[in-house]
Amino acid sequence: MAQNSERRIFTRGTYAESLRVSEILRSETVGGALLLAATVLALIWANSPWSEGYFGLRDFQIGPESLHLNLSLGTWAADGLLAIFFFVAGLELKREFVAGDLRSPAKAVVPIAAAFGGVIVPALIFVAVNISAGPEILKGWAIPTATDIAFALAVLAVISTHLPSALRTFLLTLAVVDDLIAIAIIAVFYPGEMHFQYLALAVLPLLVFTWLVQKRIRSWYLLIPLAAATWGLVHASGVHATVAGVLLGFAVPVIRSKKMGGPDAGPGMAEHFEHVMRPISSGFAVPLFAFFSAGVVVGGLSGLKNSLSDTVAIGIVLALVVGKFIGVFGSTWLVTKTTKAELDDGLAWVDVAGLALLAGVGFTVSLLISELSFGDDAPHYDHAKVAILAGSVIAALLASVVLRLRNRHYRTIAELESRDDDGDGTPDVYQR
Repeated sequence: MAQNSERRIFTRGTYAESLRVSEILRSETVGGALLLAATVLALIWANSPWSEGYFGLRDFQIGPESLHLNLSLGTWAADGLLAIFFFVAGLELKREFVAGDLRSPAKAVVPIAAAFGGVIVPALIFVAVNISAGPEILKGWAIPTATDIAFALAVLAVISTHLPSALRTFLLTLAVVDDLIAIAIIAVFYPGEMHFQYLALAVLPLLVFTWLVQKRIRSWYLLIPLAAATWGLVHASGVHATVAGVLLGFAVPVIRSKKMGGPDAGPGMAEHFEHVMRPISSGFAVPLFAFFSAGVVVGGLSGLKNSLSDTVAIGIVLALVVGKFIGVFGSTWLVTKTTKAELDDGLAWVDVAGLALLAGVGFTVSLLISELSFGDDAPHYDHAKVAILAGSVIAALLASVVLRLRNRHYRTIAELESRDDDGDGTPDVYQR
């Protein structure tokens, strides 16, 4: 039986892990609703008679010039607020692989393979569509590589799906991993003018921050200045400042020390920071970034047609809708064939197909990479934003059709699995 269990993917995790993932998904779902609202508001304002007010607000500059931080509000959102988002992503990824169900290589290989497939195939499709367009256009190859977890979970909330927790964990982990791949791509392929002296200086506050959190010191008046100094120096170095968020997240310990009771003594530092920072990230940082980034003048149907006829836009839409599906679904299928693994009992490949389509909902990081690829003033930048929105909507609609077909089936199962006949507070299905 144990051997058979090891060869199954999307098996049920522990009850504690299921509760933790459910809490994260609720938070991200609320954040996704705010993200959608901010996007709609930006689009309406940018295409209204008062559009100059929107772009004037986005381009308004504030900050100390002496520290090279006299930035527009749009740049503060992209470089500053998204660092909070990636700090939480770093915490979540580290916790998953240190203390979560995915510390098992057998369970981790599937979402990791799916994430890499969901990055490589869309990039290849974008390059194939734009191969003759020149190197300036090919800079946008990484735009369709990321999945927006908040946006995707908002779609799940609208569908009201009762997907098994293992599939939801898969979607969450896949999105976090490919966000991390995307930030690695940003650091390597989209650096600004490099100033290595600032990068070297950034190591100092990062090391002090790491030392303090390893000592389980939570004093905000010590940690926030050190985190801000790390961010500011990374920003000045030419490496995109969001990288600082990931590094700070990785520095935080996941498991309690033996002096504090060890792993069984309750939430560790990473879970504490995640609990504090996730509402700020999903409820404030990401929606505000979307508000400043999603505003694009569409120009009616003719403008929409003009935007979507650009090969950049065609490549992005195809990569998000087709490339993500092929990459995620195909990689998952290949893992099962190469390892002789099987889907867990009760699941079907149509469930994986629905999630693979939903992975095509790219937004937050895609908007960031499109700005880094083309710049604020390039026409391809606006076309890319329209394509990101269009591709994400198409992927969401297709995923909704597939997952709604499974909704009634899993609702019935969920009602059975919620039974707790022995009254111990843990559903009976987790004790079998």
